Amino acid sequence: MRFFVSRPPWILIVIWAVLSLEFIVALWERQWPLAFVALLTLGLTLLPSPLFRRFGIQLPRSFLIGIVAFIFATIFLGEAFDFYNRYWWWDVVLHAGSALGFGLLGFLFVFTLFEGDRFAAPAWALALIAFCMAVTIGTLWEIFEFGMDRIFGLNMQKSGLVDTMGDLIVDVIGAAIGALAGFFYLKGRRFAGFPSLLDQFIRRNRHFFRKRRE
Repeated sequence: MRFFVSRPPWILIVIWAVLSLEFIVALWERQWPLAFVALLTLGLTLLPSPLFRRFGIQLPRSFLIGIVAFIFATIFLGEAFDFYNRYWWWDVVLHAGSALGFGLLGFLFVFTLFEGDRFAAPAWALALIAFCMAVTIGTLWEIFEFGMDRIFGLNMQKSGLVDTMGDLIVDVIGAAIGALAGFFYLKGRRFAGFPSLLDQFIRRNRHFFRKRRE
């Protein structure tokens, strides 16, 4: 099963081109930390394609763009160009957006386990599991930031404990909104524009939702 039904969206091509160019320039100027960050970001933004293809998952373009843009904004813009210190809201927006996204992905993951059968478990139970999954991913990201700071001498945690706790609080709020969107989806109610995003994913991956009933 192909990951892309057509060529990648132009915004992804631009991001990959920027990262590749920045890596080459950084090597030329012997800016090794910048070259490392650019190469790391490029590798992570290219990872979703073979990873999801391996599991036979087709992501809607909006999902894919969101994942790549988040990695680019977090690691490259945040670290290489110090957006975290330049813009106080940068970290908050990224964590809120990622937690919301992980909440939706967590719901889809749980919904997939039941093959799309919305009556297999109470809606609140599926939403709770999605919430827990999203918060877990957020916690693992904080561990990743701690490891990057300790091992590579970066400053992803900024103010330490205060930054970490602030991020976790934002993660919880975003995860709750994402899980709530899944809850309302199961109840057949609309919650902002999230039902259309969930429907896009389900339509592209019908083989995972054999028991889904309208």
